[in-house]
Amino acid sequence: MPIGTFPVRVQSIGKESEEIKSYILADPSGEPLPEYLAGAHVDVYLENGLIRQFSLCGSDADRRHYRIGVLREVAGAGGSEYFFKHVKVGDMLTISEPKNLFKLSPDAQRHLLIAGGIGITPILSMIYQLERQNADYVIHYCARSLQAAAFRQDLKSLVPPNQLNFHFDGGDPKFGLDLKAILGAVIPGTHLYYCGPPSLMAAANAGSSHWPEGTVHCEHFSADSLDKSKIDASPGNGEFQVRLASSGSEFTIPSNRSIVEVLRENGVFVDTSCEEGFCGTCLTRYLEGEPMHRDQILDDDDRDEYVLICCARSKTPRLLLDL
Repeated sequence: MPIGTFPVRVQSIGKESEEIKSYILADPSGEPLPEYLAGAHVDVYLENGLIRQFSLCGSDADRRHYRIGVLREVAGAGGSEYFFKHVKVGDMLTISEPKNLFKLSPDAQRHLLIAGGIGITPILSMIYQLERQNADYVIHYCARSLQAAAFRQDLKSLVPPNQLNFHFDGGDPKFGLDLKAILGAVIPGTHLYYCGPPSLMAAANAGSSHWPEGTVHCEHFSADSLDKSKIDASPGNGEFQVRLASSGSEFTIPSNRSIVEVLRENGVFVDTSCEEGFCGTCLTRYLEGEPMHRDQILDDDDRDEYVLICCARSKTPRLLLDL
């Protein structure tokens, strides 16, 4: 079992929409699960060799269960199909401890939540936390139809009617959510959180470009939704050294190879999934040096401590990694 992982049992499976199922996971011996905050996700290690990330969409106050939502993607890489075809109640899964790259801001006076499709999963966990804190928030949830809107019963039971907005476009983007109107006026103290398919991510990114720095938060489920213009493309693609704190081993990272590739070639195992800098599976603490971050998911606080080694380079001659 990979370091930092543990087993869970599938306690129940629910149908949340036409194409989305929920899976309730629990410790096989009934022990409390590791703590997490709203917006967190776990890596799930599947028996077909894939590692996939799923947001925790239950209440972070519930230490007995984790709940994840899985969208069936027939044209995907096989992770969701494996879940739908093979994972049954009573099965054991291996998962990582929760990781959080999509946190609620403690500085926000109010919260604007926007979700599309399966993007409701991290947003739903936020709602549980916001309700518990009696916080000021509003949510806009976009789906193709009422039947395609996952966790709608949770939303209706949790969210006051005047704070809950469903938007159904029938599959035609021209009838979608008017993000320009919603994001046009910025109320001081408001923070924006959004997650969904690439089209929504692009529109929300464009619509919030005038918001104050540090008030916009998002989570990507696909590299297709990344704004490549925001990724650091400054000079720094040259050769550099990576040193591992645990062993003192040092490796040269040439200009045409990633840190992960070189480490693997030298027998250092590193978990990865997307290898494009958006899933967070390879998140690693660095101890010395200055990384050149090539991802778009870490915030400034995260970047002071962590780096995604599938895509990052180095601005300094050497990086010391906590590996």
